[in-house]
Amino acid sequence: MKTKMRVLAPILASSLLAGAAAAADDVKIGLMFTLSGPAATLGEQGRDGFLLALEQIGDLGGLPTEVVVVDDEQKPDVAANKARELVARDEVDFVVGPTFSNIALAIHKPVTESGAVLISPNAGPSPFAGAECHPNFYVTSYQNDQMHEVMGAHAKEQGYDNVFLMAPNYQAGKDSLSGFKHSYDGGIAGEIYTQLGQLDFSAELAQIAAMQPDALFTFMPGGMGVNLVKQYRQAGLASIPFLSAFTVDESTLPAQQDAALGFFSGANWAPDMDNEQSRAFVTAYEEKYGTVPGSYAMHGFDTALLLDAALRAVDGDLDDKEGLRKALEAADFQSLRGEFAFGPNHYPIQDFYLAEVVKRDDGKFQTSIVRKIFDDYQDNYAEDCEMPE
Repeated sequence: MKTKMRVLAPILASSLLAGAAAAADDVKIGLMFTLSGPAATLGEQGRDGFLLALEQIGDLGGLPTEVVVVDDEQKPDVAANKARELVARDEVDFVVGPTFSNIALAIHKPVTESGAVLISPNAGPSPFAGAECHPNFYVTSYQNDQMHEVMGAHAKEQGYDNVFLMAPNYQAGKDSLSGFKHSYDGGIAGEIYTQLGQLDFSAELAQIAAMQPDALFTFMPGGMGVNLVKQYRQAGLASIPFLSAFTVDESTLPAQQDAALGFFSGANWAPDMDNEQSRAFVTAYEEKYGTVPGSYAMHGFDTALLLDAALRAVDGDLDDKEGLRKALEAADFQSLRGEFAFGPNHYPIQDFYLAEVVKRDDGKFQTSIVRKIFDDYQDNYAEDCEMPE
């Protein structure tokens, strides 16, 4: 899938379409998300959140804005080729994406070494947070471990001594279990890495039933999470606390519904975040798309705000690379999540929360903040980053 669109303030439309001279002042954005297959709902939220912000802004940094949307198909080789096309053929200034960390690992080099800026609104792999940090790479979501560290801290607070761990076998899955263990020092009942994309968990659930751990901690995004939650409930295991990140959220809850009620997750934002800007975003998103936005959509929206602020700070001068970099680092925008700043590795410093799945009065499902777990939390890899000039 490849879609081109021009997003223009009305007064600029005629001059842009008149000829190539105006096009020289365009800012070009490549959006790369997983938009097909079982995980498409994650990518669709990221894309839709960005485009909603763009619709409200009108243009980015006062410049006519061209957006090219591509589907990475959740395939690293496909994503790498499309990333090369975005920077070489489409000559985008920024690539926003992707959804999954294995895709981030695949597109990082072709984008950043081209001179374009890569901004990830979801994937936050550990290598790029530490020794492999790069001046052209920014993350507006989190470092992958952090959401899982929330659940490790919660498990420790609850006094769980025997937790079963399960995640898919790829970079983000490994980061998830590493993150959980970073803040949890109790016993491990079992540890399983499943196939990425696995949808039948009967064998794993049989092991959990036999071991009767104090809790399950899992990371299963997209369709994997939908099936796991339903099968967990059907297997009669709901009495064992279900702790997760990216497994029960607004991308999966429309399919999970009652099966996910009462299950917990780590969060840096939830639709009931108590600030005016966030409430307005949730209302606008639901009116436009008919679904409850999750963190994927929030990060997409925030990424557009970040780009707009940075471009305005350099007066739309895309040739001022150093100034643009400093403007991005300053993160001079009001995040939907409240306080937000970049650490020295271009990963966020922010608050993190325990969230729980609830059913709203209108029958829709969402996550709801229970309490704050970490305050102004920077990831554990930043100290290893020596940002190249």
